[in-house]
Amino acid sequence: MLQTFEAAKEVGNYADVPVMPADVDPQITISRNWVTQPFYIAFEEDTVLALMSGSANVRLRDTNVKYWPVIPGDHVYVPAGTPHRLEPDGESVLIRFIGNDPAYRAAIFACERCDAELDRLEWEQDLDVEAVAIYAEIVRRFNEDLPKRTCPTCGTVADEISLEQLGWTAEPSAI
Repeated sequence: MLQTFEAAKEVGNYADVPVMPADVDPQITISRNWVTQPFYIAFEEDTVLALMSGSANVRLRDTNVKYWPVIPGDHVYVPAGTPHRLEPDGESVLIRFIGNDPAYRAAIFACERCDAELDRLEWEQDLDVEAVAIYAEIVRRFNEDLPKRTCPTCGTVADEISLEQLGWTAEPSAI
């Protein structure tokens, strides 16, 4: 039996650590989050989010629903391809149900002022690769590219994202 809160003590922001045996499909991942996810993420397959502790908003893009407020026990179904991100009000524990096979993911950075898309990076993710290593590399690349951080619609320049605040370290070539 999975001891969710014990497992959560060992993980950090958006770690998305698989916690079930490798042959279990769908797989369950866990993360313990206290900082807003720095980008929207889209999955090739449908996903379900379940908040186990804390409170948060699940913000969505490209849909008529802009966000879902969630408290412990709430589940949010996110259709395949829908960009979404977690905005915790404090520390929260999140589990995510995803497919077990390698699948495409996309990270979408958006302008905080006008919500225009700034950058999108797509990759195929295998559950054997640590999600945090990929996410940190995506953020590192975004931070280093001023034109990608500059909104083509309103001209706002996005601040660099603190890997330290997220508890991530960038390892080049993670993706």
